[in-house]
Amino acid sequence: MPRKLLFLSMLATLIGAALPVGAIARDAHGVRYADIPADAYAVVAQVRAKPGKEDALRAITLPLIAKVRAEPNNLLYFLQESRETPGHFIFTEIFASQADFEAHNRTPHVQSWFARLPELADGGVTVIRMGILGNTGR
Repeated sequence: MPRKLLFLSMLATLIGAALPVGAIARDAHGVRYADIPADAYAVVAQVRAKPGKEDALRAITLPLIAKVRAEPNNLLYFLQESRETPGHFIFTEIFASQADFEAHNRTPHVQSWFARLPELADGGVTVIRMGILGNTGR
């Protein structure tokens, strides 16, 4: 992933965290950034479609949004697609713990998605494991 795209994705997340409390969007769980525990487990992941497979990868990826957000220990899940490079997806995910993230990766919907990647994705998924800063005094 070009550093510029990673930077822009992370910047958008940070800007959202800096908004006044009334402007912070809440997900189905009602979680606000300030309410995320310091020991939560965050990842930023990316996947790129093979040429000509952008629509197919998008079609199998979009249903993950509702399914992952419904997982009991998912605190935040955003899926983004590059405007400049359709088929380049960035996932921003926060789980209550690393064990919850690992359990998420074992769910049938995620396993099914991973099984389709060899035919649709160029190089698989790249994951960056992140810590939560800003609301923890770190």
